[in-house]
Amino acid sequence: MSAMFRSLASINYRIWFAGALVSNVGTWMQRTAQDWIVLTELTDHDAAALGITVALQLGPQLLLVPVSGLIADRLNRRHTLMATQIAMGVLGAGLGIIVLAGVAQLWIVYVFALLLGVASAIDAPVRQTFVAELVSGANVSNAVALNSASFNAARTIGPAIAGVLVAVIGAGWVFMINALTFAAVVVSLKFIRIGAAQLMAKAPRQKGQLLAGFRYVRGRPDIVIIFVIVFIIGTFGFNYQIFTSTMATVTFGQGSAGFGLLSSIMAVGSVAGALVSASRDRPRVRLVFLATAGFGVSALAAALSPGYWVFAGTLVLIGFCGQILMTTANGTVQTTTDPMMRGRVMALYMAIFMGGTPIGAPLVGAIANTLGPRWALGVAAIAGFAAFGVGLVWLVRHRHLRVRFGERRRPRLVFGSAGDETLTGSIRAVDAADEEELEEDLALDEAEAKRA
Repeated sequence: MSAMFRSLASINYRIWFAGALVSNVGTWMQRTAQDWIVLTELTDHDAAALGITVALQLGPQLLLVPVSGLIADRLNRRHTLMATQIAMGVLGAGLGIIVLAGVAQLWIVYVFALLLGVASAIDAPVRQTFVAELVSGANVSNAVALNSASFNAARTIGPAIAGVLVAVIGAGWVFMINALTFAAVVVSLKFIRIGAAQLMAKAPRQKGQLLAGFRYVRGRPDIVIIFVIVFIIGTFGFNYQIFTSTMATVTFGQGSAGFGLLSSIMAVGSVAGALVSASRDRPRVRLVFLATAGFGVSALAAALSPGYWVFAGTLVLIGFCGQILMTTANGTVQTTTDPMMRGRVMALYMAIFMGGTPIGAPLVGAIANTLGPRWALGVAAIAGFAAFGVGLVWLVRHRHLRVRFGERRRPRLVFGSAGDETLTGSIRAVDAADEEELEEDLALDEAEAKRA
């Protein structure tokens, strides 16, 4: 099996991957249908109302971070995921019934968005850390990248299907279909072979567990800078639902099919970014910073797009850069965190990533209403450039990034003090050890797959 898909050598991960892919398609169908009814049926293209809906759905990630992280570290992850998936399926069906009955109102959508956000806040860190139980340690970052590829592959399919189904049978039935897709994850969890899973030890019961995650992150400057980058981009840049919907409907006058197609086109770039990340042996912090610069340039190009199809093309670049950024950041945090602390650290990560949305989404929605959708993309571009600037300063101060001139005065970037052969030799030794460990883990996974 190629290095890009090496995690699929694990039977447990293959089962999980298949179930998650089906569920992710349904999730993107629901998101598209929900955005559509808020924009066109319950309001008159009110981007601020859409921003509030997104904020309510993602806000609980921030509020519940101490509890959700501790749940991920203390409780049985498989059983917890079953509970959260069933809860989200019930909520999807409930909203579908209300829409089909013709009694949907904006405040009802707000309530369902909030309840779904609570379930998702508990589900997210558990889901993130559960992946580490399905693959060997060296393959965790690859599994994270393939998860992102699955999520975004579903994003290429779900919105396009939803756009057609909303026009043909209505948004209510889209919600009902999404409710059924959660069964795929529940079934996959039932079939996972517990004996073959890489079960991690649970965090012991002791005082101060809720604050332990904060203390751990505070002592890791490399994780802190990733959190800062993720907060800036997640708050002001990743408001995809707002600027794609408003650009499609307001700027370019598209219907539900044209709106859904934009999300699918963006997902093409996201899948490519996730697969590029999966092909790397391990995530690197520097790649996070480079991706922020690419995201800023892509968002600026999107804001200046003269037509629908040019705009669609820039969304591929936004999706590509954004996905490399998030997959690399996620993989770096997971693979460098103490397994006993991973649930709480990942809860903090998800809170910072999605918890900034209650700030950014209403603000960006208001900017889209007042100044136009192109200015909402302008905010995303500024966020990308600002995040790159923060990362560059960190590299200079903490990794001693310098510009050196070699032959013919050609500039090149170097890390560490000039002439520090000891440091260079140590880095090379660590790289060689990592490659040898990776090869051993791949051989073990292949042997396990043959026995299965």
